[in-house]
Amino acid sequence: MTRVLFVHQEITPYLPETPMSLIGRHLPQATQESGKEVRIFMPRYGTINERRNQLHEVIRLSGMNLIINDTDHPLIIKVASIQKARMQIYFIDNEDFFTKKKYLIRDDNGVFCEDNDYRCVFFSRGVIETVKKLNWSPDIIHCNGWLSALMPLYLKRATSMKDNPLFSDSKIIYSIYDDAFDEQFRPGFEKKLKVPGVGAKDLKNFKETDYLVLTKAAIDYSDGIVIGSEHIHPEIAAYLKTCKKPILPYQGPEEYGKAYNEFYERFLPSQQ
Repeated sequence: MTRVLFVHQEITPYLPETPMSLIGRHLPQATQESGKEVRIFMPRYGTINERRNQLHEVIRLSGMNLIINDTDHPLIIKVASIQKARMQIYFIDNEDFFTKKKYLIRDDNGVFCEDNDYRCVFFSRGVIETVKKLNWSPDIIHCNGWLSALMPLYLKRATSMKDNPLFSDSKIIYSIYDDAFDEQFRPGFEKKLKVPGVGAKDLKNFKETDYLVLTKAAIDYSDGIVIGSEHIHPEIAAYLKTCKKPILPYQGPEEYGKAYNEFYERFLPSQQ
C-alpha cells in the first residue's frame, strides 16, 4: 500500500478555515479514501484548545531534544483524531515555540514572530524525527506551507535523514501557496538550520532568509511541485519556469483530491 506523509502548516478544524487549512483537512481524507495509508503532521500552535480538540501527549514519541544552534529544545508529540474521517493528526509541540504563543505566525498586533526562524527549523526536524520513531517509511512526503519548507533540504542533505532507509525511496512534493511574508529571518539563520550533512554549499543561500529564499530552496530540493493557490508570488512563478521538475498547476476545490493523487502516482516506482 502506498504511504503518504502530509506535513501541513494549517489544518481545520484546529485552525480557522482558509484555503490552505481546508486542503490540510480534506486532501489527506481523499488520499486515504483512494486506498493509500496516510500520516498527518502540523504545529501545535498555542491557539489550539487541547481540551476541546481532545489532544493528548504520546509519551512514547515525546521526550527527545532537538539541538538547534547548540541549545536543546524538548520535542513534545501530541495527537488528536478527526472521527468523521477516521484520521489521526500528530502535533509538533514545544512550550517556548508553540504552546506559550497564542497566535500563529504573527502576534495580536500583526508583528511577525521573531522566532519564526527557530519554529521553521524545529517543525521540519521534529516531523522527521517523529516519523523515524514511528518506524514508518513514506513513499510520498507532501509538504504544505513555508513552515515546512526546510524538510526537502533536510531529507536530501542531512546525514541522519538521507542515509536512513526509511526515507531512501521517498519522493518529496512541495505545495506553494499565497502565504508570502515580507520580513526577513534574523541574521545567523544558517547556523540554526545547520546539521551534519548540510554543508556550506547548502547554507550559502540562507545568509539573508526571507519567503523567497525558503520557497526557492524547497523547490530546489523537492522532486515535484504543486501550485496550491490560484495566485502565488510572481518571482516564485517565474522561478518555477526555470526548474525542470514535474509541476501540477493549480486545481480548484472540486478537482484537487483526484488530481493530487494522480500526481503522486507519477513518482511511484511502477510509474517510472
